[in-house]
Amino acid sequence: MYIVDRQKNRIKKINEVMFGDFGIKEREHLQEWIANEPDCLGEDLLIIQKEFDGFDDTRERLDLLALDKDGNLVIIENKLDDSGKDVVWQALKYTSYCSTLTTDQILDIFQDYLISESRNDDAENLIMEFLGIDDREDLYLNRNDQRMIFIANNYRKEVTSTVTWLLKHDLQIQCFRVSPSEMNGDLILNIEQIIPQPETEELMIRIKEKEKEGQRNRNITEAQRRNVNFWTEFKKQFEDSGHNHLSKVSVRKRHYIGFGKGPAQFNFVIGRGSYRVEMYFHHDEDKKHFDSLLKHKDEIQDSLDQSVIWEKLDGKKASRIKIEHSAEHWDDLYSGNWSEQFNWYIATFDKFYETIFPIWEKVRLNY
Repeated sequence: MYIVDRQKNRIKKINEVMFGDFGIKEREHLQEWIANEPDCLGEDLLIIQKEFDGFDDTRERLDLLALDKDGNLVIIENKLDDSGKDVVWQALKYTSYCSTLTTDQILDIFQDYLISESRNDDAENLIMEFLGIDDREDLYLNRNDQRMIFIANNYRKEVTSTVTWLLKHDLQIQCFRVSPSEMNGDLILNIEQIIPQPETEELMIRIKEKEKEGQRNRNITEAQRRNVNFWTEFKKQFEDSGHNHLSKVSVRKRHYIGFGKGPAQFNFVIGRGSYRVEMYFHHDEDKKHFDSLLKHKDEIQDSLDQSVIWEKLDGKKASRIKIEHSAEHWDDLYSGNWSEQFNWYIATFDKFYETIFPIWEKVRLNY
């Protein structure tokens, strides 16, 4: 890593160090940093347990257990200056142990973690909020293969070779290099994904997407299959109408589909007895994003011919601005006749997005 001296038009190398030089320990420091800021791994993850040892007939414990946005379990193994030679074998064991966990067991694990952290939150509510789920019946966790994430400063060749081979056999594994540097007595942390390379990972996923489609459809529930069919057809009609916002978005089993614009997510959602178009902020603890747009409430409402619902969601990390339509008089979602829903989504999105996005762009410039 280098620091830029703009006055001299030069770069200066930042001194690379070892964690041991600063007395940094694996559990006390690195693990805590990741547990409290899992976004450093490049995606939204929900940590649900640390040092998990709830496996029958073994006293082994994994470092961190998390959920991703698809409700998949993510096993995270941390090492300091050296990965060691057995980290892959350890993670594979832990992953096999976790493969049998049910939704209720995962909720219990997370609730135990919240209690150990002296938090009064409800595990089920937090997970549903994290996944963007409104109905408990849609909460299905650990339905797909589990994921593994390795974190270390240095990886041995036997580790990278094994991981590369496992990737070719469709296991979901990522390796992150955590490199400490020192500048003026401060410890600087650089976290980068090295396997698979981020620029090739998306291509790898897309290449395999078609191969997995048949198996995926066999493993999902009827409600999830409905969601896949609904959003597949909607995405096609959305693109046929001239929109490219979802062109790089894969259809999932979720009750929504959407795309991001900075910290904002624009979603099309199947709610409980309704449909909605929304602007959703996953991380708005201080409600800065919500409040900044709320100042333009009259301007936004005057530009639209439908009522805008403002949900600050006090006490939660998220906030939401939405337009909603009751599904009472529309065909059942299982009928396959979705033209009314699609037409409403597209027409409502056009007005909603064209109104609110330019205001959102101006607001962000003032942060």
